[in-house]
Amino acid sequence: MSTASVSPIQTQRTARMPAAQSSSDPFELRAPRSTDGALIHDLVRRCKPLDENSLYCNLIQATHFRETSVAAEAPDGDLLGFISGYIVPDRTDTLFIWQVAVSKDARGMGLGKKMLKDILERNADVQYLHTTVTPENEASWGMFRSLARDLDAPLHSTVMFDSEAHFDGRHDDEILIQIGPFEVGQDV
Repeated sequence: MSTASVSPIQTQRTARMPAAQSSSDPFELRAPRSTDGALIHDLVRRCKPLDENSLYCNLIQATHFRETSVAAEAPDGDLLGFISGYIVPDRTDTLFIWQVAVSKDARGMGLGKKMLKDILERNADVQYLHTTVTPENEASWGMFRSLARDLDAPLHSTVMFDSEAHFDGRHDDEILIQIGPFEVGQDV
């Protein structure tokens, strides 16, 4: 199955998102550090059905992609959440979210969306957010739909990687979610 193209959006919107983190949150949002690699690896392993990457990959995410990734740390030092992302090489206005991991202990607090907003606040030139999600991952679909509403931005979806054509039937379809255009306001 081929990936359908999404027509360009002509309008630009300015979003006024609520602050990514409030003083009452039981975690600190920060750019990841190289010493987070093993913690990230363990967190992802506990967040089924996420695909596990190698520990080395998680180290690279925490170093090379630290400006487009975020870690959520509890006061006791536990890693409660991690999002990896990167700027798409041929689309410098587009952030691709690679993986969102939230510990079971931190679910239901809106942590995933707060982490996404933190990354966007640190990357003001980003006007589009892309990610892939499997069709049955309702939690991720809900989070990205909610983020699109907060950004007052359109959300489009299409198959990016087909189960049969790309995964030889060993993985579900990966649906490309495209949010944007948007502009994150200065006083976010």
